[in-house]
Amino acid sequence: MTFTDAIKHVWDNFWVLEGRARRSEFWFFALLCFVCSCIPIVNVIAFFVFFIPGITVAVRRLHDTGRTGWWLLLAFVPVIGHIILIIFYLIDSDPGDNEYGPNPKGVGPGPEIVS
Repeated sequence: MTFTDAIKHVWDNFWVLEGRARRSEFWFFALLCFVCSCIPIVNVIAFFVFFIPGITVAVRRLHDTGRTGWWLLLAFVPVIGHIILIIFYLIDSDPGDNEYGPNPKGVGPGPEIVS
């Protein structure tokens, strides 16, 4: 997924908490948020613009790793909560479908080997 595809997908799913988000979608959006927060004039506006889509893409990213969106509450635990969430965000997608939907990569589990 390219940078522009990822940002477009996040904006198209602004209020959607169901489904899954690929790592590239999440991290490209995080990069956009970081860059916008580094510009002093845009900093406050960027917070209000990116707050809701940031939460929804984070929940969908947690869904992609097979976790419920409630894990996002770890953000309220100082330091260790953020470290755990970053690890969850870095983990690869669950292969195939999970309870939150199909794999956004479009890759299912490999063929079963029958002996």
